[in-house]
Amino acid sequence: MTELPDPVALTQALIRCPSVTPEEGGALGLLAETLAPFGFDSERIDVEGIPNLWTRWGRGRPLFCFAGHTDVVPVGDQAAWSEDPFSGALRDGLVWGRGATDMKSGVAAFVAAACRFVRETPPDGSIALLITGDEEGDAVYGTRAVLERLAARGEAIDAALVGEPTSVERLGDVVKIGRRGSLTAYLTATGEQGHTAYPHRARNPLPALARLLDRLASTPLDAGTDHFEASTLALTTIDVGNPANNVIPARGRATLNIRFNDGHDGASLIAMLERVAGEVSAESGVAIGVETKLSGEAFLTPPGPLSEIVSAAVEAETGARPALATGGGTSDARFIKDYCPVIECGLTGRTMHQVDERAPAAEIEGLAKIYRGVLARYFTGG
Repeated sequence: MTELPDPVALTQALIRCPSVTPEEGGALGLLAETLAPFGFDSERIDVEGIPNLWTRWGRGRPLFCFAGHTDVVPVGDQAAWSEDPFSGALRDGLVWGRGATDMKSGVAAFVAAACRFVRETPPDGSIALLITGDEEGDAVYGTRAVLERLAARGEAIDAALVGEPTSVERLGDVVKIGRRGSLTAYLTATGEQGHTAYPHRARNPLPALARLLDRLASTPLDAGTDHFEASTLALTTIDVGNPANNVIPARGRATLNIRFNDGHDGASLIAMLERVAGEVSAESGVAIGVETKLSGEAFLTPPGPLSEIVSAAVEAETGARPALATGGGTSDARFIKDYCPVIECGLTGRTMHQVDERAPAAEIEGLAKIYRGVLARYFTGG
């Protein structure tokens, strides 16, 4: 009989796969090979060169899906690492390497929990894993594209758990029941170039741009909602590119990012930006263009059966109930929420994307037990 996967050893093996976005690095092949002896049928669904894996045990309903990614961000200054970032070294009770926290450990815990569960208590239903290689990239041809293809052929997911690192101080202290939306705006103010000694012969776009940015940054978007903190607007860059101190430039550019709660949607925020830009343009006579990129809408999986299942599994392993939160950045849950209820639960994330990324081996083992408990409660109530 095939030995059950060890979540720590599998985390180490996955880290040794150099899967910097969009490279697969052998990680998806390793997962398919690990899952096969336990009855999981794996399918590569590569889209526009982006590697993705869909693997499923069973054909019936309900279908519970673990979702995550094996792609990682670049290592940065490799010389600054205490261990080779792709060694998966186990030292001082910690697994070291890129992806140790975000989120090869979560994927390994999924696999260990799912294999143990189907061997010991085969469920009346199905278990699947959706693993992408594009979460840290543009996220266009990863989870979203796979979900579209699954829906087109009639495969429906009933509930999902994303294994992003959600914990803050200790394993399981926070799980995510939603995420804020993210909108980036690119602003261009266009005037007329001229000599600084004759400003009346030019139309300087910079005061208008500064006025617009101040107006946007100093006006609160909201005070928060029942499950979300207040939305935020952050200016990220102001660019003129003018090397001369005696030339009034023809244009200036700026970029901002809005992280918004469920009191807004992308369309309403875009309309607000265009309205305020139009007001400043009318006041100043400077044309102001607004281009936007919506990375995801805010969403909430209201507290209910799925959050109770996950909370109970966390409490059984850690002795404490988790807080239900919606903060942080975006994740692929923003795509999954269009198909089924989704919740996020994973390791503490204090070293993700950092030099010397690392995760406690004990946490990885504990997370696998939490996921095993989630499956037991979802399928059998026990």
